[in-house]
Amino acid sequence: MFSLTDVYHFAMRIALALLIAIPLFAQDPPAPGGAPKGGPPKGGARSAPKNLKILKPEEVRPAMGAFRVALGQQCTFCHMEGDFASDENPLKEVARKMILMTRDINSKFPNGGNNVSCYTCHRGAMLPLTAPPAAADAPKPPAD
Repeated sequence: MFSLTDVYHFAMRIALALLIAIPLFAQDPPAPGGAPKGGPPKGGARSAPKNLKILKPEEVRPAMGAFRVALGQQCTFCHMEGDFASDENPLKEVARKMILMTRDINSKFPNGGNNVSCYTCHRGAMLPLTAPPAAADAPKPPAD
């Protein structure tokens, strides 16, 4: 006869197997050709970026995420709500000039890496500091 412990362990193994297997069977199979299946992503379908003058399409999303963090702002800081392709906001042109500036600076480094970014100066603030912080805010030198 089976002990209560044996039955418990068997039941737990079955439950664990079901917890792993059910989500796998509940997913849609991949679409042919690697195309995404189903409806649009949450928040509506994303169309291809328009009015690109500096960035390549594959650079847009990583760059926009980096800008958001580097400047501590949301998308509508540079983009017009509902029409991200619009150049109506002059800050969008400023951003383009900044992209060119950082590319130019980075091209002068022998390692060819991304040594300078928006965050280098902005540090999460809309406007970069143009002078060191006041002495009270300055980091303390390490104690010997």
